[in-house]
Amino acid sequence: MKKIFLILVCTFTIIMEGNAQKLSSMHWLNEPAEWEIKDNKLTMEVTPQSDYWTKSHYEFTVHDGPFLYTERSGEFETVVKMSGVYKTRFDQVCLMLRIDENNYIKTGVEYVDGVYNISTVHTIDKSSWSVMALKEKPKNVWMKAVRRLDAVEIFYSLDGKNFTMTNTVYFPEFKTVQVGMMAASPDGNGFKAIFEEFKIIHLPDKRRLEWLQKNQ
Repeated sequence: MKKIFLILVCTFTIIMEGNAQKLSSMHWLNEPAEWEIKDNKLTMEVTPQSDYWTKSHYEFTVHDGPFLYTERSGEFETVVKMSGVYKTRFDQVCLMLRIDENNYIKTGVEYVDGVYNISTVHTIDKSSWSVMALKEKPKNVWMKAVRRLDAVEIFYSLDGKNFTMTNTVYFPEFKTVQVGMMAASPDGNGFKAIFEEFKIIHLPDKRRLEWLQKNQ
C-alpha cells in the first residue's frame, strides 16, 4: 500500500511539473530594462509610466506594459502566483491573455490608495474595468483563467488552493492567444514585480468531446 501511495505521489508530481511553462522559452512584448529568470521565477523592474488601456472613459489608448508570453490556441487553463513591491497608485501585476491591441484581458492585483484590489480589465475594442477590494494585503495572490468556447472564467486565490470566481467574460474563440505575465506602473516610476509557478494546462475541446460521446 505504501509503495502504491508513493507511486501516485510521484506520478502527480511529474504531471504538475510537466504543466509548468519554461519561462526562458517565452517572448517579450515591451521588454523591461531590468529583469531576471531564475529557478523558473520571473523578477522584473516594471517600466515607469506603462499600462494597457483602450479608449473607454479616459479617451486614451496605451499598450506599453512589459508582457512575457507564450502562445496557445484552443481551450486551456492557466495559473500564476504573483507579488509586487507596490509604491504608487495603479501599480499592478497581472495574468494576461491577449489576441491583439483590441482584444485582451489583464487580471491581477492593483494597488490603489493603500488598498490591494483584484482588478480585471476586459477589452473587446474598448476597455471595461472591474475592481474588488481585498480586506488584507497578502504577500502573494494566485490568478487563474479558464478559456472555454467563447468565454474566459477568472479566479483568484490567497493560498494557491482555494479559488474564488470574479468574472466570466466574452473572448473571441478560434484565435491564437498570447498568455503570460504582465505588470504596469501607469502613475509611477516602476516597482519590483515577481511571478512564480506559471502553468498552462491544455483542455480538450468541449465541442469535440461532446461529439465523441454522441458518436461512440
